[in-house]
Amino acid sequence: MREYRRLWFTLIGVLAITFSLLGFYGAEVYRAAPPIPQHVVTDSGERLYSKDDILDGQTAWQSVGGMQLGSIWGHGAYQAPDWSADWLHRELLAWLELAAQELHGLPYGRLDAAARASLQAALKAEYRRNTFDEASATVTVSERRARAIAQTASYYDRLFGDHPELQGTRESYAMKENTLPSAQRRDKLAAFFFWTAWVASTERPGSDATYTNNWPHEPLIDNRPTAENLVWSVVSVVLLIAGVGFLVWAWAFLRQHDEDEPEVPKADPLARFALTPSQRALGKYLFLVVALFVFQVLLGGFTAHYTVEGQAFYGIEVSKWFPYSLVRTWHIQSALFWIATGFLAAGLFLAPLIHGGKDPKYQKLGVDVLFWALVVVVVGSFAGNYFAIAQIMPPQWSFWLGHQGYEFVDLGRLWQIGKFVGVALWLVLMLRGIVPALRRPGDKNLLALLTASVVAIGLFYGAGFFYGERTHLSVMEYWRWWVVHLWVEGFFEVFATTALAFVFSTLGLVSVRMATTASLASASLFMLGGVPGTFHHLYFAGTTTPVMAVGAAFSALEVVPLVVLGYEAWEHWRLKARAAWMENLKWPLMCFVAVAFWNMLGAGVFGFMINPPISLYYVQGLNTTPVHAHAALFGVYGFLALGFTLLVLRYVRPQLVFSEGLMKTGFWWLNAGLVLMIATSLLPIGLFQFHASVSEGLWYARSEEFLQQPFLETLRWVRTFGDVVFIVGAVAVAWQVVIGLWGRHAPLAGKKEALAEARA
Repeated sequence: MREYRRLWFTLIGVLAITFSLLGFYGAEVYRAAPPIPQHVVTDSGERLYSKDDILDGQTAWQSVGGMQLGSIWGHGAYQAPDWSADWLHRELLAWLELAAQELHGLPYGRLDAAARASLQAALKAEYRRNTFDEASATVTVSERRARAIAQTASYYDRLFGDHPELQGTRESYAMKENTLPSAQRRDKLAAFFFWTAWVASTERPGSDATYTNNWPHEPLIDNRPTAENLVWSVVSVVLLIAGVGFLVWAWAFLRQHDEDEPEVPKADPLARFALTPSQRALGKYLFLVVALFVFQVLLGGFTAHYTVEGQAFYGIEVSKWFPYSLVRTWHIQSALFWIATGFLAAGLFLAPLIHGGKDPKYQKLGVDVLFWALVVVVVGSFAGNYFAIAQIMPPQWSFWLGHQGYEFVDLGRLWQIGKFVGVALWLVLMLRGIVPALRRPGDKNLLALLTASVVAIGLFYGAGFFYGERTHLSVMEYWRWWVVHLWVEGFFEVFATTALAFVFSTLGLVSVRMATTASLASASLFMLGGVPGTFHHLYFAGTTTPVMAVGAAFSALEVVPLVVLGYEAWEHWRLKARAAWMENLKWPLMCFVAVAFWNMLGAGVFGFMINPPISLYYVQGLNTTPVHAHAALFGVYGFLALGFTLLVLRYVRPQLVFSEGLMKTGFWWLNAGLVLMIATSLLPIGLFQFHASVSEGLWYARSEEFLQQPFLETLRWVRTFGDVVFIVGAVAVAWQVVIGLWGRHAPLAGKKEALAEARA
């Protein structure tokens, strides 16, 4: 412990400071959340909406897919509009038309420049003025604005119904006919959309910025980036450069240059362990990984096609059964399920090794129970998603059994509880193998860090229970990103780094000292930026400037450790040449090399592309976001889960030698497909949208008018090539796993010697 004391104190200090920041400014999110008025009334006292109407509208929005159908405050899907920006723009245009007719007797478009300027000045004054009365919790609007609200609500009522006039628009937005059949619930939905637009256009008391820090860009009422937005964007860039500079200096002067590499064993140390019953039971986990992987990839191609034919698949109308919001939900949820299952399998494989090569009592039973619990959660949550979006499920059951409506945590709350119980069971199974090992003499620092990451994974998913069906949207976003960012991007990253270090040190490829030092240092770097960096998702979610400042400053530091991942990739690459028996681990190692590359490009470059507040102000909710999401989620965590799957497969099927043909096809076509879908479609569309957002406003960048232009439609068609390449790669990897689990495992020509040596 003494040798690593500084590193442990550094990690503990980083965690103490960063979680203090996350908690302190989390309280600020609660305190400064935009008010939900008890009443929205006109100057004459006519009631328009109540708080219950707004919250009922929120639940109606959740039940049709929520963030999987368009977005709110920039968070969600990218095909339909951002409903906050769209409602706001439509309401503003309706107000201008009404004012032009009332004051000039002419349509707004026929007024001269002076008259239009006068009306726009009045528009800005009315919309940005905060009329919320705290004592009565009432928002008051003018009679003219009330009529503009009614016109906008009428449009949404027709859009979410089956009005023939808007059938083409629904197709452009990938909405099924009669998305929300109940006229009463459509009225409530309008109340919720109105409130989100009111928050985005009304100045916070004591400030000249709206509750959403002037997001979205809307020139009609001067919604433009704030001064603080620009300042903290510059600060984030400076911190990034400084952080990279200090890291390079520390890398050059502080790392150990003179430590000799350990002598590599003549045979694979892990191959000498007899498989335990719980390890032999992991085959079904690996099958579930690749089954969900192929399902998710096929759904991805299906979902992408909906951006071209919004209600059909090559002319076959399928949206009445499998609409865009449903298949996108399944696409994202299946990704999370198969990636998490890959990580769980890796941990369960390591647990008996840590326990001295034997199972704790009833370990296999626990592994089997956990597997079938996962299957129940997957099937139950997918069925619930279907019944909710089809509007078959009673509204009061939707949140609990159907669809929560929030991206990445879409599964109904009951299934979310089931998933948490499953992760907790995994934690118990892991600790049963780890705790006795911690009591044995010897250097246990690496094992202690692995234990800490396992505990964090087991417990921090529970952050998703701190919000409910009718929780304020700003508060929900705070806790949702604890799951999506902190649980996935933080603790899973530490677990992956430490688990790999543990495997490589057990194999004798790196020294325990080097593995421990690297893991502790990496954990501190990841957590330093990663924990308070959670706030970069909340710049425009109804939070104040300090939240933006913390998010911008620390999320820039998240990128810093990614600049040295090229060295990590090289380290992994060269390990395969250190012993003949390492040839059998070539393809898991290649997956880990890919992880380092995509961590640098997908999480680092593409992540920082949308990270500074000034950038995110214009691109939040555009196709630049899925560029980062695809490159980081699959490129990093997907390849990591596949690497773990292949690694576990190699040992639970000792006779297996990977097929070079299948693995070359799988590995390179997955990488090529990911590059193609980003470079030929997602990124170009995102850049065109970026220009439209800056020049006209976010509403235009997400509008039917803009996205249905022929050249953008062509770019969406072009994505098919990348999708097909990616699908071929996915099927090749999946087939390798399937034949590895159930096929014959005769060594391939030229590999017999290596296999024999591994068994020696």
